Amino acid sequence: MKLSALHLKRYKEIARLLWKYGRSDLAQQIAADGEVIETEEIKPAEAGEALPEQLADDLEAMGATFVKLGQVLAGRPDLLPEPYLKALARLQDNVKPFAYEEVEAIVMAELGVRISKAFSYFETEPMAAASLGQVHAAALRDGRAVVVKVQRPNARKQIAEDFEVLAQIAGLFDAHTEVGRRYRFVSVLEEFRQTIQQELNYEREANNLVTVGRNLQEFPLIVVPQPVTDYSTSCVLTMDRIEGVKITKLSPLARLELKGAPLAEELFQAYLKQVLVDGIFHADPHPGNVFVTNDGRIALLDLGMVGRTTPSMQETLLKLLLALSTGKGDDAAELVIHMSEKREGFGAAEFRRRIGQLVAQHQDQGLQQLNVGRTLLALSRHATENGLFVPSELTLLGKTMLQLDEVGRILDPMFDPAASVRRGVEALMTQRLRKNMTKSNVVSSVLEMKDFMGYLPLRLNRIMDAVTNSELEVKVKAVDAKMVMAGMEKIANRITTGLVLAALIIGASLLMRIETHSRLFGYPTLAILCFIVAAGGAFWLLIRIFLQDRKDSEKK
Repeated sequence: MKLSALHLKRYKEIARLLWKYGRSDLAQQIAADGEVIETEEIKPAEAGEALPEQLADDLEAMGATFVKLGQVLAGRPDLLPEPYLKALARLQDNVKPFAYEEVEAIVMAELGVRISKAFSYFETEPMAAASLGQVHAAALRDGRAVVVKVQRPNARKQIAEDFEVLAQIAGLFDAHTEVGRRYRFVSVLEEFRQTIQQELNYEREANNLVTVGRNLQEFPLIVVPQPVTDYSTSCVLTMDRIEGVKITKLSPLARLELKGAPLAEELFQAYLKQVLVDGIFHADPHPGNVFVTNDGRIALLDLGMVGRTTPSMQETLLKLLLALSTGKGDDAAELVIHMSEKREGFGAAEFRRRIGQLVAQHQDQGLQQLNVGRTLLALSRHATENGLFVPSELTLLGKTMLQLDEVGRILDPMFDPAASVRRGVEALMTQRLRKNMTKSNVVSSVLEMKDFMGYLPLRLNRIMDAVTNSELEVKVKAVDAKMVMAGMEKIANRITTGLVLAALIIGASLLMRIETHSRLFGYPTLAILCFIVAAGGAFWLLIRIFLQDRKDSEKK
């Protein structure tokens, strides 16, 4: 395949990165696809010897797309070992900022006025810098304290170009590698692309702030900053300033004074409501996005990444969380099988065994030590390894709950997420029922009932006429009919053989009473021959049964 100069450069960078961190097989696959790439061009001197701490720096040097990729991977213990997760955690809230001159130019172009006209105060040094933008403290002309989130220059163009290259490489891996066929990199990359596109649109994030803020009004300890619509565009987002400190920056003394238990409980219940009732949830609650306000509440920041769940998925996820929180591994396995797409060669028995072991381990440790997010991600990993394609909602929920578990235990080291799930079930079910009992749903149900009752007599008459005229047919579709018939034939053959042997034994017994000159071992010859044939046949039948049963058990 012929590559442009830009794509060729990216191909080499990605291949060199993979080789550097021990995946030379994938790197060589990229080189083979690029045709003009020589192995020596992508083989770094320190191949396979790079430290995990270097990965964050390498991704940062490759640009915004790969920084964001590193942030996503930092919350995926099912994909990377623990040392890499810790190294990539730096990218969540410690990215190099861009110059204030560029900030000023972007704000002026987006809002149509100079910064000095729109704001009475605008801090030149950013409060925080992320992969796609950075945040500056400011104040409106009326004195309202705000923060202004400004998108990185040329971020959209660079990300679009990077995704062209990544899409080609993902397709290459899916077509030619076992790991690609197992994880479906093209599908994963497409979900990642859609997520980044949403984050690049600050108007969508403003809508998310309004929606989630409205949904969480019943939780007084949870704060969601609201946007200033007139000062927000697709590349600039102005919102309320939250006075507080990141949860990771709390001093030991501040933690002692903080009422962490009620905060952790309310935060967890708020997320359960978002996922299982509202259908939209803050999907990136890593500690860098969670603030403790000066008045002792929890503020959720950066709603660029949100997850969405359909009503049917909400029902399944609720049952799954209940199964995990109560230690029911078999139920959890069945739910995942039900919601997932099966690949050829899916090993149901092995998957159930692994999930049973996974849940049993947590039971041995005590449910208080249950990390719900890590368990969900481990469950997803086992599903993938055994031939299941789990829905993206499950993986995103696992990542979110993993981050939430971490925040909850920072607030309260004794926080028990499993108990929190059990406590919230009744309230969640009530809220789900109340949400479904809207006027439109009731009217729709009434209309469906009307149609059902209206057509019921006609359908019953048709059924009765078919029965009366002997026209009723019942079609049964048997699964693996040939295998079932073969098994039944084996059973019938064994029973027939047993009956014949029994008949020989009975016949031989009757022949014993007949006096004859032909004797063998002192008994009538014919009777003895019948006994020998019956004994030989019985021995042969027992051997066949033993060998067949042993062969079947080995297949399992």
